[in-house]
Amino acid sequence: MGKFLLSVHVVAAILFIGPVTVAVSLFPRYARTALTGAGDGDADAGRAAAVAALLHRISRVYALLGLSVPVAGVGVAIELGVLGDAWLVVSIVLTAAAAALLALVVLPAQRAAMSALGTSASETDSTRAASLADFGRLATGAGVFGLLWVVVVVLMVVRPGSTTGV
Repeated sequence: MGKFLLSVHVVAAILFIGPVTVAVSLFPRYARTALTGAGDGDADAGRAAAVAALLHRISRVYALLGLSVPVAGVGVAIELGVLGDAWLVVSIVLTAAAAALLALVVLPAQRAAMSALGTSASETDSTRAASLADFGRLATGAGVFGLLWVVVVVLMVVRPGSTTGV
């Protein structure tokens, strides 16, 4: 059962956490281009809006699918008897932080950006400026989200204090 759970954990991490991390990191670029119309005008802005909408959908759906990663991971930890090990506790805390960041900062900021993209051409300059200011927070959230996952992966590989001899 342990090998099955470990396989599910690793495959789910690759298939779900990887894509959501990429989608979250690319979203600010395309949403900003769509909002500002940067590039070759309306054609680029329209394409960027479509890409941003797809990235937002990927972020939402894969965030939900990604919940399978810590669930399987806890199963593996129980099977291996390492649930109380410090490296795993830190990994769990960082995973919870990444999930909270995604749910409470990144996805709401993406929703706000998508709403701004859906506003009429008569929107005020101050509304557009406020929307652009949110991109800094969105990009920072995306970067921290990715960094948290890098640290979790390193902890999973290195496992400080592990007696596996690897």
